[in-house]
Order: sequence, then C-alpha cells, then structure tokens
Amino acid sequence: MISIQNLTRRYDTTVAVSGVSTEIQRGEIVGLLGHNGAGKTTVMKIVTGYLEATEGTVVVDGLDVETHRTEVQRRIGYLPENAPLYDEMLVQEYLVMMAELRGVPGAEIGRRVAEAVVATGLADRVLAPIGTLSKGLRQRVGIAQAILHHPDVLVLDEPTNGLDPMQIQTIRELIRELGKRSTIILSTHILQEIEAVCDRVLIMINGHLVTDARLSDLLDTKRVRLELAPGATDVARTLGAVDGVTDVVSLPGVDGGYGVRWHGDAPPVPGLIAAATKAGWTIRSVAPEHRTLETVFKELQADHLARHGGVA
Repeated sequence: MISIQNLTRRYDTTVAVSGVSTEIQRGEIVGLLGHNGAGKTTVMKIVTGYLEATEGTVVVDGLDVETHRTEVQRRIGYLPENAPLYDEMLVQEYLVMMAELRGVPGAEIGRRVAEAVVATGLADRVLAPIGTLSKGLRQRVGIAQAILHHPDVLVLDEPTNGLDPMQIQTIRELIRELGKRSTIILSTHILQEIEAVCDRVLIMINGHLVTDARLSDLLDTKRVRLELAPGATDVARTLGAVDGVTDVVSLPGVDGGYGVRWHGDAPPVPGLIAAATKAGWTIRSVAPEHRTLETVFKELQADHLARHGGVA
C-alpha cells in the first residue's frame, strides 16, 4: 500500500530525516512515535505530497508521490497538527467546501458530509460556527474533512495533542473505527496513544528510524530482568550458554542490570541462578520482565545515544 525507501530530507546543513525505509500494508494502523523534532511531521508531509524529499521515494498504491502527486493526494486524507479550519464558517459550510475541493461529485456531497459528521459525532454541531467549538470538537471537524472522500490512506499528525482525557478517549475510539476501512498512519509523541490504537509502531529518534515492529512483538515479555552486584565479568557469554537463552543485553541506566531473552514454555530462572552462582556472582534480583513501550523507548534512546557519539 505504502512503500518508503531511503527517505531523506535536508534543510541546508540540518538533516531532518535520514534514510528512512518501511512498507505499510493495506488496513494497518501504524504509529509513528518519537520526541518533538524527531522527524515525524516531515515524513508525513512528504508522504502526503506537501513537502519534497531530498532523496528517496514514496509510493502510495503503486503511484510515486513526486511524479503523481495529485493522484496520490486523492487517495489520502490528511489531518495536519494544526487543522486548517476557518472560524467564521459553519461546520456544514466548511465540510461542503472541503468536499468540493477534494473532488467529491456534486450529487454525493450531501451524503458524504452527513456520513462524516455522524462518524465524528458532529451531527448536533453542523450549524455551529467553527470558532465557537472546543478544541476537541475542532479536532473532530479536522478529521471529518479528512474522510469526506473515503480515502484509502488516513494520515493523522498528533490528533489528540492538547485535548482533555475525555476528548482523547473519544478521538481514539474514532481512529479505531476509521481503521476498519482505511490504512492509518498516526503520528504522536504520546506512548499511550500507540498502545491504545496501533497494530504496529515506527520509532524515530533524531531523524532516524530505529524500530519498525508490530506492537505485540515489541512488547514481548519473554525476557528476564537480572541485576548483579559489581564485579561480574563475561556476563553475556556465561548467561548466553544457559539452555533456553537467546540473547543477553545490558540494561541502560541500570548498574549491573541485564535483560535476558528466552524461548520455551517457562523462563530459565533456575538455570540463570545456577550459572551466576557457579561464576561467583552476587544476584541482587531476578524476575520475568514486564515490558512497556516506555521501557522500549528508553532503551532505544540510550542505544542511539551510544551509537551516535552522544547526540541526543
């Protein structure tokens, strides 16, 4: 559905996005996660044809964005971080105008607008001036304009930014419902947003794509957290020899901490204890780890920091 290959965007000497490549399949809800300034919005603008890449290609439904921009944009619904709304217009007037701009046939406009306002919960606000709406309702108007033409792809940039908890929950439920008929790319810096609505997550740090994985795989809890007292040496080799262990990594920010991945029906805790005891190490704690997206993100940040010479 969407193919992104070696995507790079430079502004003079600043590299906003560096060599991003990924494939997004039809029907997926994909979260684009990263801190502010990580390059998420730049990627979205290039995918939607609002910004040109310095290098690389984006293909949507078999069409190159650079050479078939208009055709691609007909297939995409886009909600930028700051929705392009006109305060003096009524909700209905605005949506009719957007339907016309998106090329919806005249005979279809009334029905499409009605569908959009029902889907976004705006049926009782269609005659309200946009300027009188709360931020949550304005976000719904922004989403409504993005789905008027029944897009194959829906691109949402920080759709719940600045909303209160009830508004956030409503928008998340709406996104899940829209995901039944559209491929969705959702940009956010909020970890809970990804966990709540996405099937898959792309994590960006300083313009680099550092992880591309299904959320269920990324949060796989088949890992044991082991903390050792100072003095333990050759830990990865020793623990890696324990039956069932597949990988041993140091835990960032935890002195003497290690994450031990395993396969099988049960964690190899007895084997780890036996190996540590034989090596003469003192075990501070050992237990199956319950991973969260926050844990994963912190690990990736620490790894990126180490590999890029201290660039945060």
